Amino acid sequence: MSKMVTRSAVTRMQAVLQKEMVREFLAEFLSTFVMMVFGLGSIAHMVLGDKMGSYLGVNLGFGFGVTMGVHMAGNISGRMSWKKFPVYVLGQFLGSFLAAATIYCLFYTAIIDYSGGRLTVTGPTATANIFATYLPDHMTLWRGFLDEVLVTGMLQLCLLAITDKGNNPALQGTQALVIGILVVIIGASMGMNSGYAINPSRDLPPRFFTFIAGWGTEVFSTKDWWWVPVVAPPLGAYLGAIIYLIFIGSSIQREPQILETPSTYEDRRTPVLPKTMSHPPMTSSLTPVSVSPDNRPSVLSHP
Repeated sequence: MSKMVTRSAVTRMQAVLQKEMVREFLAEFLSTFVMMVFGLGSIAHMVLGDKMGSYLGVNLGFGFGVTMGVHMAGNISGRMSWKKFPVYVLGQFLGSFLAAATIYCLFYTAIIDYSGGRLTVTGPTATANIFATYLPDHMTLWRGFLDEVLVTGMLQLCLLAITDKGNNPALQGTQALVIGILVVIIGASMGMNSGYAINPSRDLPPRFFTFIAGWGTEVFSTKDWWWVPVVAPPLGAYLGAIIYLIFIGSSIQREPQILETPSTYEDRRTPVLPKTMSHPPMTSSLTPVSVSPDNRPSVLSHP
Protein backbone atom coordinates (compact mmCIF):
# COMPACT_ATOMS: atom_id res chain seq x y z
CA MET A 1 0.00 0.00 0.00
CA SER A 2 2.77 2.43 0.96
CA LYS A 3 4.62 1.65 -2.28
CA MET A 4 1.51 2.50 -4.30
CA VAL A 5 1.11 5.80 -2.45
CA THR A 6 4.77 6.64 -2.97
CA ARG A 7 4.59 5.76 -6.66
CA SER A 8 1.48 7.90 -7.08
CA ALA A 9 3.13 10.84 -5.35
CA VAL A 10 6.21 10.51 -7.55
CA THR A 11 4.02 10.39 -10.66
CA ARG A 12 2.17 13.54 -9.61
CA MET A 13 5.46 15.28 -8.84
CA GLN A 14 6.84 14.38 -12.26
CA ALA A 15 3.70 15.70 -13.92
CA VAL A 16 4.04 19.01 -12.07
CA LEU A 17 7.74 19.34 -12.94
CA GLN A 18 6.98 18.76 -16.63
CA LYS A 19 4.73 21.80 -16.82
CA GLU A 20 6.34 24.53 -18.88
CA MET A 21 5.79 27.30 -16.33
CA VAL A 22 7.27 25.21 -13.52
CA ARG A 23 10.31 24.23 -15.59
CA GLU A 24 10.97 27.85 -16.50
CA PHE A 25 10.61 28.96 -12.89
CA LEU A 26 13.07 26.31 -11.70
CA ALA A 27 15.49 27.17 -14.51
CA GLU A 28 15.44 30.86 -13.58
CA PHE A 29 15.82 30.01 -9.92
CA LEU A 30 18.81 27.70 -10.37
CA SER A 31 20.61 29.75 -13.03
CA THR A 32 20.35 32.93 -10.95
CA PHE A 33 21.52 31.03 -7.88
CA VAL A 34 24.60 29.77 -9.74
CA MET A 35 25.44 33.21 -11.13
CA MET A 36 25.06 34.93 -7.77
CA VAL A 37 27.00 32.35 -5.76
CA PHE A 38 30.02 32.84 -8.03
CA GLY A 39 29.62 36.62 -8.08
CA LEU A 40 29.03 37.20 -4.37
CA GLY A 41 31.69 34.67 -3.46
CA SER A 42 34.25 36.61 -5.47
CA ILE A 43 33.28 39.82 -3.64
CA ALA A 44 33.64 38.02 -0.30
CA HIS A 45 37.19 37.10 -1.24
CA MET A 46 37.99 40.70 -2.14
CA VAL A 47 36.49 42.16 1.06
CA LEU A 48 37.48 39.50 3.57
CA GLY A 49 40.45 37.71 2.09
CA ASP A 50 43.15 40.38 2.23
CA LYS A 51 45.31 39.20 -0.68
CA MET A 52 42.99 36.34 -1.60
CA GLY A 53 40.74 38.43 -3.87
CA SER A 54 40.74 41.43 -6.18
CA TYR A 55 38.43 43.65 -8.21
CA LEU A 56 39.44 41.75 -11.33
CA GLY A 57 38.44 38.57 -9.54
CA VAL A 58 34.99 40.07 -8.89
CA ASN A 59 34.56 40.86 -12.59
CA LEU A 60 35.62 37.35 -13.54
CA GLY A 61 33.35 35.81 -10.91
CA PHE A 62 30.27 37.65 -12.13
CA GLY A 63 31.15 37.37 -15.81
CA PHE A 64 31.70 33.64 -15.88
CA GLY A 65 28.93 33.18 -13.33
CA VAL A 66 26.64 34.63 -16.00
CA THR A 67 28.15 32.21 -18.53
CA MET A 68 27.38 29.25 -16.29
CA GLY A 69 23.89 30.58 -15.66
CA VAL A 70 23.19 30.86 -19.39
CA HIS A 71 24.40 27.30 -19.91
CA MET A 72 22.23 26.18 -17.01
CA ALA A 73 18.93 27.54 -18.29
CA GLY A 74 19.38 29.00 -21.75
CA ASN A 75 17.31 26.44 -23.65
CA ILE A 76 14.55 26.33 -21.05
CA SER A 77 13.82 29.90 -20.02
CA GLY A 78 15.41 32.03 -22.70
CA ARG A 79 12.26 33.56 -24.15
CA MET A 80 9.78 35.38 -21.99
CA SER A 81 6.26 36.55 -22.65
CA TRP A 82 4.78 39.27 -20.47
CA LYS A 83 2.34 36.85 -18.84
CA LYS A 84 5.35 34.91 -17.51
CA PHE A 85 7.09 38.01 -16.18
CA PRO A 86 6.01 37.46 -12.53
CA VAL A 87 7.24 33.86 -12.67
CA TYR A 88 10.65 34.95 -13.94
CA VAL A 89 10.92 37.71 -11.35
CA LEU A 90 10.01 35.35 -8.52
CA GLY A 91 12.45 32.68 -9.72
CA GLN A 92 15.30 35.15 -9.96
CA PHE A 93 14.46 36.83 -6.67
CA LEU A 94 14.43 33.55 -4.76
CA GLY A 95 17.56 32.27 -6.50
CA SER A 96 19.46 35.46 -5.69
CA PHE A 97 18.17 35.50 -2.10
CA LEU A 98 19.25 31.89 -1.54
CA ALA A 99 22.66 32.63 -3.07
CA ALA A 100 23.14 35.47 -0.57
CA ALA A 101 22.16 33.16 2.29
CA THR A 102 24.58 30.52 0.98
CA ILE A 103 27.51 32.95 0.83
CA TYR A 104 26.63 34.27 4.29
CA CYS A 105 26.76 30.75 5.75
CA LEU A 106 29.89 29.83 3.80
CA PHE A 107 31.84 32.92 4.92
CA TYR A 108 30.15 33.46 8.29
CA THR A 109 33.28 33.01 10.41
CA ALA A 110 35.33 35.20 8.08
CA ILE A 111 32.66 37.93 8.22
CA ILE A 112 32.58 37.85 12.03
CA ASP A 113 36.37 37.83 12.28
CA TYR A 114 36.77 40.72 9.83
CA SER A 115 34.03 42.88 11.34
CA GLY A 116 34.70 42.08 14.97
CA GLY A 117 31.17 40.74 15.30
CA ARG A 118 29.53 44.03 14.23
CA LEU A 119 27.60 43.83 10.95
CA THR A 120 27.95 47.32 9.48
CA VAL A 121 27.03 48.95 6.19
CA THR A 122 29.62 51.74 6.20
CA GLY A 123 33.03 52.21 7.76
CA PRO A 124 36.42 50.45 7.53
CA THR A 125 34.99 47.03 8.46
CA ALA A 126 31.74 47.21 6.48
CA THR A 127 30.56 43.88 5.12
CA ALA A 128 27.13 44.68 3.65
CA ASN A 129 28.89 45.51 0.36
CA ILE A 130 29.62 41.80 -0.07
CA PHE A 131 25.97 41.32 -0.93
CA ALA A 132 24.64 44.53 -2.52
CA THR A 133 25.95 47.66 -4.23
CA TYR A 134 26.56 50.93 -2.37
CA LEU A 135 27.69 54.30 -3.68
CA PRO A 136 31.25 55.41 -2.90
CA ASP A 137 31.81 58.82 -1.31
CA HIS A 138 32.64 60.56 -4.59
CA MET A 139 29.25 59.67 -6.15
CA THR A 140 25.90 61.40 -5.71
CA LEU A 141 22.56 59.61 -6.00
CA TRP A 142 21.65 60.97 -9.42
CA ARG A 143 25.13 60.49 -10.84
CA GLY A 144 24.82 56.90 -9.70
CA PHE A 145 21.42 56.64 -11.38
CA LEU A 146 22.81 57.89 -14.68
CA ASP A 147 25.78 55.57 -14.30
CA GLU A 148 23.50 52.53 -13.96
CA VAL A 149 21.41 53.65 -16.95
CA LEU A 150 24.51 54.06 -19.12
CA VAL A 151 26.16 50.80 -18.03
CA THR A 152 22.98 48.77 -18.57
CA GLY A 153 22.39 50.50 -21.89
CA MET A 154 25.85 49.41 -23.03
CA LEU A 155 25.08 45.88 -21.91
CA GLN A 156 21.82 45.80 -23.88
CA LEU A 157 23.40 47.37 -26.93
CA CYS A 158 26.10 44.69 -27.04
CA LEU A 159 23.69 41.86 -26.24
CA LEU A 160 21.63 42.74 -29.29
CA ALA A 161 24.77 42.76 -31.44
CA ILE A 162 25.84 39.38 -30.05
CA THR A 163 22.48 37.73 -30.74
CA ASP A 164 21.21 39.47 -33.90
CA LYS A 165 21.33 36.91 -36.71
CA GLY A 166 20.78 39.64 -39.28
CA ASN A 167 24.01 41.35 -38.26
CA ASN A 168 27.21 39.63 -37.10
CA PRO A 169 26.23 37.41 -34.15
CA ALA A 170 28.48 35.27 -32.01
CA LEU A 171 29.05 31.78 -33.35
CA GLN A 172 26.43 29.21 -32.45
CA GLY A 173 27.26 27.70 -29.06
CA THR A 174 29.57 30.55 -28.00
CA GLN A 175 26.90 33.07 -26.97
CA ALA A 176 27.12 32.20 -23.27
CA LEU A 177 30.89 32.67 -23.23
CA VAL A 178 30.75 35.93 -25.19
CA ILE A 179 28.04 37.32 -22.88
CA GLY A 180 30.19 36.40 -19.87
CA ILE A 181 33.18 38.18 -21.39
CA LEU A 182 30.95 41.20 -22.02
CA VAL A 183 30.05 41.35 -18.31
CA VAL A 184 33.75 41.15 -17.40
CA ILE A 185 34.54 44.03 -19.77
CA ILE A 186 31.72 46.18 -18.39
CA GLY A 187 32.87 45.60 -14.82
CA ALA A 188 36.52 46.27 -15.63
CA SER A 189 35.81 49.46 -17.55
CA MET A 190 32.69 51.00 -15.96
CA GLY A 191 32.01 49.24 -12.67
CA MET A 192 33.81 51.51 -10.22
CA ASN A 193 31.19 54.22 -9.71
CA SER A 194 28.06 52.24 -8.84
CA GLY A 195 29.05 48.58 -8.77
CA TYR A 196 27.27 47.82 -12.09
CA ALA A 197 24.22 46.05 -10.70
CA ILE A 198 22.70 45.98 -14.26
CA ASN A 199 19.87 43.76 -13.04
CA PRO A 200 17.38 44.28 -10.20
CA SER A 201 17.69 40.65 -9.07
CA ARG A 202 21.45 41.06 -8.59
CA ASP A 203 20.95 43.76 -5.94
CA LEU A 204 17.55 43.79 -4.24
CA PRO A 205 17.24 40.17 -2.99
CA PRO A 206 20.71 40.09 -1.34
CA ARG A 207 20.02 43.53 0.14
CA PHE A 208 16.78 42.21 1.60
CA PHE A 209 18.69 39.24 2.99
CA THR A 210 21.18 41.50 4.77
CA PHE A 211 18.27 43.41 6.27
CA ILE A 212 16.96 40.17 7.76
CA ALA A 213 20.36 38.76 8.71
CA GLY A 214 21.35 41.60 11.05
CA TRP A 215 22.67 44.57 9.08
CA GLY A 216 19.43 46.42 9.77
CA THR A 217 17.55 49.21 8.03
CA GLU A 218 20.76 51.00 7.07
CA VAL A 219 21.00 48.74 4.02
CA PHE A 220 18.03 50.68 2.63
CA SER A 221 18.65 54.12 4.10
CA THR A 222 22.31 54.66 3.17
CA LYS A 223 22.25 57.44 0.53
CA ASP A 224 18.72 56.23 -0.37
CA TRP A 225 20.44 54.14 -3.03
CA TRP A 226 18.45 50.89 -2.78
CA TRP A 227 15.82 51.79 -5.41
CA VAL A 228 18.28 52.85 -8.12
CA PRO A 229 19.49 49.30 -9.04
CA VAL A 230 15.82 48.35 -9.36
CA VAL A 231 14.68 51.23 -11.59
CA ALA A 232 17.73 52.33 -13.59
CA PRO A 233 18.68 49.00 -15.28
CA PRO A 234 15.31 48.48 -17.04
CA LEU A 235 15.40 52.09 -18.23
CA GLY A 236 18.94 51.67 -19.51
CA ALA A 237 18.00 48.42 -21.25
CA TYR A 238 15.14 50.13 -23.10
CA LEU A 239 17.38 52.98 -24.20
CA GLY A 240 20.10 50.57 -25.35
CA ALA A 241 17.58 48.60 -27.40
CA ILE A 242 16.15 51.72 -29.00
CA ILE A 243 19.61 52.97 -29.95
CA TYR A 244 20.51 49.61 -31.50
CA LEU A 245 17.29 49.41 -33.49
CA ILE A 246 17.68 52.97 -34.81
CA PHE A 247 21.39 52.94 -35.65
CA ILE A 248 21.95 49.29 -36.57
CA GLY A 249 18.67 47.43 -36.91
CA SER A 250 17.12 49.89 -39.34
CA SER A 251 20.12 49.66 -41.68
CA ILE A 252 20.16 45.85 -41.91
CA GLN A 253 18.39 44.52 -44.98
CA ARG A 254 16.07 41.66 -44.05
CA GLU A 255 14.92 39.02 -46.51
CA PRO A 256 11.18 39.50 -47.13
CA GLN A 257 8.83 36.80 -45.90
CA ILE A 258 7.01 35.22 -48.87
CA LEU A 259 3.63 33.72 -48.06
CA GLU A 260 2.75 30.66 -50.11
CA THR A 261 -0.70 29.32 -50.82
CA PRO A 262 -1.49 25.89 -49.33
CA SER A 263 -1.67 24.34 -52.82
CA THR A 264 1.77 25.67 -53.75
CA TYR A 265 3.16 24.39 -50.48
CA GLU A 266 1.68 20.93 -51.07
CA ASP A 267 3.15 20.80 -54.59
CA ARG A 268 6.63 21.64 -53.33
CA ARG A 269 6.54 19.34 -50.34
CA THR A 270 8.50 16.10 -50.62
CA PRO A 271 8.33 13.24 -48.13
CA VAL A 272 11.43 12.90 -46.00
CA LEU A 273 12.40 10.82 -43.05
CA PRO A 274 12.08 12.54 -39.66
CA LYS A 275 15.35 14.01 -38.56
CA THR A 276 16.54 15.00 -35.15
CA MET A 277 15.99 18.67 -34.40
CA SER A 278 19.07 20.65 -33.56
CA HIS A 279 19.22 22.21 -30.16
CA PRO A 280 17.85 25.76 -30.06
CA PRO A 281 20.29 28.55 -29.36
CA MET A 282 21.15 29.06 -25.74
CA THR A 283 19.58 32.11 -24.23
CA SER A 284 19.16 33.54 -20.79
CA SER A 285 17.28 36.16 -18.87
CA LEU A 286 19.94 36.52 -16.22
CA THR A 287 20.91 39.75 -17.85
CA PRO A 288 18.36 42.58 -17.92
CA VAL A 289 16.88 41.23 -21.12
CA SER A 290 15.71 37.90 -22.47
CA VAL A 291 18.34 37.16 -25.10
CA SER A 292 17.26 35.15 -28.12
CA PRO A 293 19.20 34.94 -31.38
CA ASP A 294 16.05 33.92 -33.25
CA ASN A 295 14.41 37.30 -32.91
CA ARG A 296 14.90 40.61 -31.28
CA PRO A 297 15.16 40.17 -27.53
CA SER A 298 12.55 41.56 -25.22
CA VAL A 299 13.93 44.37 -23.15
CA LEU A 300 13.04 43.11 -19.69
CA SER A 301 13.76 39.84 -18.00
CA HIS A 302 14.46 39.12 -15.56
CA PRO A 303 20.99 40.96 -13.19
